[in-house]
Order: sequence, then C-alpha cells, then structure tokens
Amino acid sequence: MPAPLSILDLAFVRAGETPRESFRASVRLAQLAERLGYARVWYAEHHNIPTIASSATSVLIAHVAAQTERIRLGAGGIMLPNHAPLLIAEQFGTLECLHPGRIDLGLGRAPGSDQNTLLRALRRTPEAAESFPRDVLELQAFLGDQSRIAGVTAIPGRGTNVPLYILGSSLFGAQLAASLGLPYAFASHFAPSALEEAVALYRREFRPSAQLARPWVIAGVNVVAADSAEDAAAQFATVKRLRVKALLGRGRELDDEQIDALLKSPEGIYLSAMARYAAVGTAAEVRDYLDQFARHADADELITVHPSPSVEARLRSVELAAAALQRVERRPEKEQRR
Repeated sequence: MPAPLSILDLAFVRAGETPRESFRASVRLAQLAERLGYARVWYAEHHNIPTIASSATSVLIAHVAAQTERIRLGAGGIMLPNHAPLLIAEQFGTLECLHPGRIDLGLGRAPGSDQNTLLRALRRTPEAAESFPRDVLELQAFLGDQSRIAGVTAIPGRGTNVPLYILGSSLFGAQLAASLGLPYAFASHFAPSALEEAVALYRREFRPSAQLARPWVIAGVNVVAADSAEDAAAQFATVKRLRVKALLGRGRELDDEQIDALLKSPEGIYLSAMARYAAVGTAAEVRDYLDQFARHADADELITVHPSPSVEARLRSVELAAAALQRVERRPEKEQRR
C-alpha cells in the first residue's frame, strides 16, 4: 500500500497579504486535506520571519481544529528548547481535551529563528538545546500518568498521552527517536543531505516503546503539482526566486536580473540545493516522483510542503497530489501502537 500522505503548512504570508489572510488559507487547506483523505496537517514554530505566520503554533492548531472534523492536526514542530515542557504539556493537553484523538506533537531542538531573536527576545540561552532529550522525557511524563517533578502535574495534560514525534535533519534526532521508541520525521524538504544515513540509523537502533511497536519514518518533500508541466515549472522557479529574495535580498527591492544573479551565487546555489527533493509537474509526474522518493527515503509516510506562489495554486497542488496517488485515510500512529 502506498505511504500515507500528509501536509506541512508553513502558513505562508504572501506579498501584500496579512497574517489573517494566511490563517484563512490554512483553514481552507486543512478542510480540503480532510476531504481528500490526507493523514494529517502540521504547523511549524518559527519566529521573526515575515513570510511565516505559524509562530503561535498551538493557537493556530486550535483555530483550524475548530473548523475541521476528523483530520489529525499538530506541530511539526514545537522547538522545545524555547519553552518549558510543562507549558507545552498544558497547551497540547488542552488541545487533546478539546479535539480528542486528533492532536500530534512533533518536537525539534532547532532554534526556529535568528540569534538575536533567540538570545534577546525569546530569552533562550545557547545551552538550551543540550537539555532537549531530558526535556522530551519530562514532557512525555507530564502527558502520561507519572510526572518527573514531584508535586507538579500538567492540568490539562496528564493522561492525555498526546503522541510525540521527534523531528530532525541530522543523526542526533534519529538516534534520540530510536532510543525513545518514537516516530521520526526527517526535514528532507529543506535539509536533504543526511536523509538516508539518518533513516538507516533510526531503523537499525529503534527500540519498541509504549507508544510505538515498530519504526515509523516520515519524510518531508516539496510538491508543486499543476495542470501542466510548464505551469508547475514556472511556479517552482517563482518559489526559488522569492526564497532567494527573502533570504539573500536583505530587504532590498530587486529586479529579475539581480535575483537571477543571486541564484547563481554560491549562497543561491546552496538555497536551491535545499529543495533537492521536489515533485514538480503534472499529477502523473508528481505520482511517479513521490513513489520513487518514498522508496529512496525508506519512508512510511510522506509529509508534503506545497510552496506554490498563490493560495489557489497551492490548493490545486494539494488536490492533484491526492488524486494522483488515490490516498486512503489511515491513522498510522494508532496502528503502530503496542
């Protein structure tokens, strides 16, 4: 059976748009994904990035969950070193109480922002990431039945057993997920280099846990599906230009010639390489690429990022990808539990 298909929604704020419009688009996307049988939609924590509106991740999940009925929703992910585990347990415990059986909690240790934001605005110390494994265990205990801190209980949270996922783009996350017996989501949609090695390590060292009996790998992949190959290629080219302008333009107004020059620079080539895994084309071409990628990544599930430059094009991409692969809704994390 083909790998289940999911979506990572970065809540893009397009040029000339507001976050409010971005949230409306996120609701439309989740409702469409629900109708089409996608397994889940996740939202990622980012800060101080003008083009991404999912910084208050749990609030956005609550908003979308209230306007959908069945599809799983979650964080892909919460950057745990930015938070106290108790607060995350309370937030996601609340979400699980409000929307039982529909909430996921993916956890990462990356900063999710620039150094100035982290050190000064978020008050995060450089050493915060070092406690990530301990913080995951503390959070897991708060969501379970046994707190690791005497006299402290997550209310809501305790006994909800919100399923945890370890996110990563290196061997560290793979090893941690394996040792804790948790599902592993690899960020191959923007950090492709260690994909094969990390997945192999995770599968080799996986230890069964109360949450998961067998390894479960989720691999990220970019998707730009359109009604013609030419349209899909043009959209992907626009996406690359917008990304280079946002990350390398430093707020300057750039014409096409200047953007093309940046694309050919070492930094631009590096940014383009970050999107190495991308299914771009018609529904049939996307189907062939995703099936091949799932085998290459040894993935049990694919989580797709649809970066098309307009909301309508993004929704069409989501629709075409689902139709091409004829997905059937599954709840893999429940099937895999002991």
